[in-house]
Amino acid sequence: MTLPLTVACWDYDRTSALFGSTVRIEGCSPTFFNLPVEETFFRALRSKEFDVAELSLSSYTVLRAKGISPYVAIPVFMSRMFRHSAIYVRTGAGIKEPADLKGRKVGVPEYQLTAPVWVRGILEDEYGVSAAHIHWYSGGVEQPGRHEKVSISLPPGVELAPIPTDETLSQWLLDGRIDALVAPRAPRLFAEGHPSIARLFPDFRRVEQDYFRRTGIFPIMHVLGIRNELVEQYPWLPASVFKAFLQAKNHALNELSEVGALKVSLPWLASDYTDAVAAMGQDFWRYGVSGNEATLNAFLRYHHQQGLSPRQLRIDELFAPQTLEQVLI
Repeated sequence: MTLPLTVACWDYDRTSALFGSTVRIEGCSPTFFNLPVEETFFRALRSKEFDVAELSLSSYTVLRAKGISPYVAIPVFMSRMFRHSAIYVRTGAGIKEPADLKGRKVGVPEYQLTAPVWVRGILEDEYGVSAAHIHWYSGGVEQPGRHEKVSISLPPGVELAPIPTDETLSQWLLDGRIDALVAPRAPRLFAEGHPSIARLFPDFRRVEQDYFRRTGIFPIMHVLGIRNELVEQYPWLPASVFKAFLQAKNHALNELSEVGALKVSLPWLASDYTDAVAAMGQDFWRYGVSGNEATLNAFLRYHHQQGLSPRQLRIDELFAPQTLEQVLI
């Protein structure tokens, strides 16, 4: 008899082998939900709808630090992304470099989102701009009424105010009521080429590559969580789920290296793949704790410094013990 599982995550290249049953989760009969990440986060953390779910690393860490997370994570990093590209500015605001953000009004969809955690940490570590230097505003970027998914308590000196529930940060940026926006998704106006909205780092690829060369950090955005009750009942489950998602990710990386016929619709995919391996190593999208210590420790430090966790958690406190080490043959 196999264990039925509901699994909610986006159908990335690194999960497609699972959705297509090329890779199976040992001992399980999964039903996959291909959902946008925002929907998965909301439904998982509000009502614990899924047995296994893609989770925001920051939201999960907030709850884990409080001891109230309904899930325990495994070190499957569904989403990773350098975030220098996530800072958008109003072109008429006179913001030419990170130091110009001091004293400015900056919007975020939610203060505790993982992307803004990384951006604030990078701004402070790399450019001397702390969270307290900025006046923060939260709300929906394109749709009004968004609010924090988990409750937070910010440290003294950090100002955060919600915008009205019938207004959007995108419109506030266009109107000049905020000077910049930090967001995982590009605002629609920027995507459409509006001349009033630009990236703080136009040449973000060069900046992000330099950042990785110096720090070894490839920011982690999302983890995979398993409901606590299931882990308690089936202690073999975290290792089985980890193994399957690792196999699916490795399958995707092998597909990227295929040059007989391009399986991804990017003309210079072979060049980009070669550049990524040269800069970051063969397993540039590494799962597991080993090799990700610098990235995880930086995130946990930022999370605590920004007041989102009452103390700095250790890496081993984030993940199911069964997945902290993998078998070697």
